[in-house]
Amino acid sequence: MYVIKFEDLNKSDIGIAGGKGANLGELTQAGIPVPPGFVVTAQAYEKFMEEAGINDKVMSILDEIDINDTKALQAAADEIKNMIKESSIPEDMVLLIREAYNQLCQRVGEDDTDVAIRSSATAEDLPEASFAGQQDTFLHVAGDDEVIEYIRRCWASLFEARAIFYREENNFEHSKVYIAVVVQKMANADKAGVMFTVNPSTGEEIALIEGSWGLGESVVSGDVTPDNYQVDKKNNEIINVTISDKKVMYTNDENGTSIKVDVPEDKRKERVLSDEELIELTEMGKRVQSHYGEPMDTEWAFEKGNLFLLQARPITTLGDSVEESEGSSSDLGDVLVRGLGASPGMASGKVKIILDIDELDKIKDGDIMVTTMTTPDMVPAMRRASGIVTDEGGVTCHASIISRELGIPCVVGTGDATTTLKENSGVTLDGKKGLVFEGISETKEEAPAAVASAGAAPIITVTEVKANVSMPEAAEKAAATGADGVGLLRTEHLMLTSGVHPGKFIADGREDELIDTIADNVMIVADAFYPRPVWYRTLDAPTDEFITLEGGENEPREHNPMLGWRGIRRELDQPEILKCEFKAIKKLHEKGYTNIGIMIPLSQSPEELKQAKALCSEVGFEPHKDVEFGMMVEIPAAAIMIDEYIKVGIDFVSLGTNDLTQYTLAVDRNNEFVAKHYSEEHPAVMKLIERTIRKCAEAGVKCSICGQAGSVPHIVEKLVEFGITSVSSNTDAIADVRKTVARAEQKIILDAARKRLE
Repeated sequence: MYVIKFEDLNKSDIGIAGGKGANLGELTQAGIPVPPGFVVTAQAYEKFMEEAGINDKVMSILDEIDINDTKALQAAADEIKNMIKESSIPEDMVLLIREAYNQLCQRVGEDDTDVAIRSSATAEDLPEASFAGQQDTFLHVAGDDEVIEYIRRCWASLFEARAIFYREENNFEHSKVYIAVVVQKMANADKAGVMFTVNPSTGEEIALIEGSWGLGESVVSGDVTPDNYQVDKKNNEIINVTISDKKVMYTNDENGTSIKVDVPEDKRKERVLSDEELIELTEMGKRVQSHYGEPMDTEWAFEKGNLFLLQARPITTLGDSVEESEGSSSDLGDVLVRGLGASPGMASGKVKIILDIDELDKIKDGDIMVTTMTTPDMVPAMRRASGIVTDEGGVTCHASIISRELGIPCVVGTGDATTTLKENSGVTLDGKKGLVFEGISETKEEAPAAVASAGAAPIITVTEVKANVSMPEAAEKAAATGADGVGLLRTEHLMLTSGVHPGKFIADGREDELIDTIADNVMIVADAFYPRPVWYRTLDAPTDEFITLEGGENEPREHNPMLGWRGIRRELDQPEILKCEFKAIKKLHEKGYTNIGIMIPLSQSPEELKQAKALCSEVGFEPHKDVEFGMMVEIPAAAIMIDEYIKVGIDFVSLGTNDLTQYTLAVDRNNEFVAKHYSEEHPAVMKLIERTIRKCAEAGVKCSICGQAGSVPHIVEKLVEFGITSVSSNTDAIADVRKTVARAEQKIILDAARKRLE
C-alpha cells in the first residue's frame, strides 16, 4: 500500500512507515491524543524511484563521493535532490495521496486544512540511532497540489549532505534506508516543547520537560532557551522549575505560514507551563512509557488548552554518557559561563567560536566548539570537538541530543558564551553541572569525548529478552544483565522465604502483615527493573512444598501434587489469600511502581480468569484499567481455548513450557523413570506453543515464554519465527538468548529480502 492512515499502523511498521510514522500509529491505536493524519509509505518512495529510473544513478553517485570532501559531498547531494524534484510521481500514487488528504480535510471539517509534512526514514528513531534533523519538515502546507509537491521535497531530503554523511559514518547502507512521509494535521500550538520520560543524561526517573511559546520548532531547533521543568514521576512532585528568557517563537502569519517572531516583552520571562499542565504532561509521559515499556523522547503541544502528542521515540542515549573525571570542579579555575548540563562528562580544549557554517573548518580534533546553536550540518565538525557550548537551547535541543549520542560533554543555554569566551583560549567544561571554567584541566587532558567502543555496543532486538526471577535478592544481578524486564516473578518463593503459610497470616488476623510481606519483596524486584515491566505470577503453591511451613500442617496429602490443588484453582478456593496479593500489588502501584503486571497460573477455563478479575476489582484494583492483567498458558486446554481467553480479556500471555510439556505428554518432570520422555520439542508441544503465539499476535496480545524452552537457542529461533513478543530466561542465559534472538530476527529479515529479489 502507498498510503496508510495512522489508525492502521503500529510500532512494528517501521519498514512501511518509518520510525516517526510507525510511532504515531502506535500512539493513535493506544488512545493517546495525536493530531490525525496518514503516511505515504516507504514502498511509495521505492516505486517512485524505480519508475523514475533514477535509483541506479543515485547509488552510482553515492559510491563515488568522498564524504570528507565537503564541497564534493554538497555537490553530489544537490545533484541527487534535483533529480528527485524534477521526476514525476506515478499517477495512481498521486490519486491516492489526493484522496487521503481530502478525507483528512473532511474529518477535521476544514477545506484545504494546514498539515505538517514530516520525513520518516525507515532507519529513523530506532533505539540504536538518532537521525535528528537530518531530513526536512515542512509546516503549514495546504491544498493537495502543495501536499504532493512537499512530499517530493521530503523524499529529496533523504539525500541532504548531512544525511549522506551520517549514514556513511554509521554504516547504514544507502540502498537499505527508505523514506516514508507523514502528513499530519497541524497543531496550532499556543505552547509546545519536548518531554523525556526519564533524564536523558542520567536515566533518573523524572519527567524532564522543556517548553516555550508558539510552535515546538523553536525548542527542537534550539532557537530559544526554553523553560525547564523536572517532575518526580512517583508522586508528580514538581522538583525544579527554571524560567528562561524566551526571545523568539514560531507562529503563523496571516497566510498561515510559520514564521519566527519576537516574543512579546511581557511574556519573555513568564512561566510557560502551570503546575496542572506539568502534571497532565507527566501523566501522559508515564502512560506512553508504560505502553512502550521503555523511556521515551516525546514532542507535545497545547492548543487552546488541549494537550496533543506530536511524536514519540525511544531515547537513544541512555547508558552512553562519558565517565566523570576523578577530579572535581572545585579543582578548576574561575567559572566563565553557566548554562544547562546537557551531556555529562568533562572536556578541555581551545575555544573555537562558530558564528557561520563556513567557519566549521576551524574545528580541529579536541577543540571546544562554541556557537549560538548547532544545526544538523555541523555534525561532522561536532565529531571532531571534545566539547560543545551554546548560547541558546535546552537539554532537548539538537546540540544536546547529538552530543549525548556522540558521547561529547555539552553545555547549552549559556546566553552569552559566544561573546564571553575568547577565541583560542583554554577552557574546561563540566557537561553535568553546566559550567565552563577558565583553563585546561590537567586531570582530564587525555580523555575528552569518550564514545563507547563498537565492541561494547549493546545488541538491540525487537523481541524483548526478559529474566525469570524467583528471589528478591537476585533482582539486582538480573537487572544488571540489561534484561528488558521480568517475564516471571514467582510468588511461592517469597512465601517460602517468610517461613509462614499465607493461610496462617489470614487465620491469625495478620492480613496486613501478609500484604506487606508480599509488597516489600516484590518492590525490591520492581525497583531494580523500573520502569521495565515485571510480571508477577500469583501464588502457585503445590501442597508438598507448603506442608513444611509454619501453619502448613493442615495441607492435604496428595498422591501427585503437580496435578493437584495448586495454581488459580486453589486460589479461587482460598480467595482471601488471592485478594491479599492483589492488595499488595495495588499498594505498590500507588507508590509509583506501575511497571508491575499480574498473571494467574495454571488456568484451564476462561471462567477462572473471569473470577480472578472479579476478585481484583473487589479490592478496588481494576484489571486492564489500573493494572495489566494476564495469564500463564501451562495446560493444553488453555492453549487450545486461547481464543476464548482473549474474548474474556487479557493484556498478555506467558507460556510456561515446563508444565505445558508434562501435561501434554503425561510425563512427570520430577519422575526419574520417565524423565527421558520429557521434551519441550515434542511436535505436540510445539504446535500448542505456535498456536498460542499466533493467536495472540492476531489479537494484539503480548506473548512471552518463561519455561526452560526460553533458554534453548534453537527453540528460541522458532519462537521468534512464530511472532513471540518476548522471551524470558534464566539470568545466566540472557546474553546468549539475546544473541540468538538477534540472529533469528536478522534471518527473518534476510529471508524476506531474498524473496523480494526472486
